[in-house]
Amino acid sequence: MLQFVYIKLISFIRVGIIVSTMGCSSVNAAEIVVNSTVPSKQYTLADIRAVFMMRQRFWPNGEQIKVFTLSDSDLLHKDFVKNNLNMFPHQLRRIWDRMLFSGTGAIPVQLDSEQEMIDKIANTPYAIGYLNNRPDNEKIRLFEYQ
Repeated sequence: MLQFVYIKLISFIRVGIIVSTMGCSSVNAAEIVVNSTVPSKQYTLADIRAVFMMRQRFWPNGEQIKVFTLSDSDLLHKDFVKNNLNMFPHQLRRIWDRMLFSGTGAIPVQLDSEQEMIDKIANTPYAIGYLNNRPDNEKIRLFEYQ
């Protein structure tokens, strides 16, 4: 009986180690980036969440916000939603789907790659998105918030 408990304990520890190492991906924390036309101001986490949940649709200067995201299955998207918005990707998707199907709002533009994200944000005034690293592009700046 003691040997059975010991084997179960070892198996449990192995599973825990495997699961904890799976959670450590090679993806860095996502950087929120914006087009250089976005007004600078003191933004909060609540502001960022409202923007990506498509509840805040205009910047303080009255210009419409253009939100870009990656696909739900993209590792960077998952990292961004969990670490920057403090929610799970399926929760964010549920909010977008509810808005889309009820006709009460729009959903973000979904892009296929980080390179496409860089191109869209650089060439779209008042755009916001996220990247793995700070881009080397004078039309894009990091989005600062508290």
